[in-house]
Amino acid sequence: MQRDAFEQALAREGFTELVTVTREAGDLDVHAHPFEAKALILFGEIAIRVDGSERVYREGDVFHLPANVAHAERYGPAGVQYLVGRK
Repeated sequence: MQRDAFEQALAREGFTELVTVTREAGDLDVHAHPFEAKALILFGEIAIRVDGSERVYREGDVFHLPANVAHAERYGPAGVQYLVGRK
């Protein structure tokens, strides 16, 4: 998905807070966020593990996490950068 189309979709879906996140290669242990998140991968890759199932997202992919869902994150060898909408 292209960034402009993604931002327009976020606005239609009520995501009012937009943040660009950059992470270096590595892992983030299980945690949860008090907000719903929908993100477009701009660079690199991220693997998200929920309930023992892991999925890898790469440039152009979109991931969605409901609020308060416990998950772990693993960032690819080049790290990751993504644009995330929060609500």
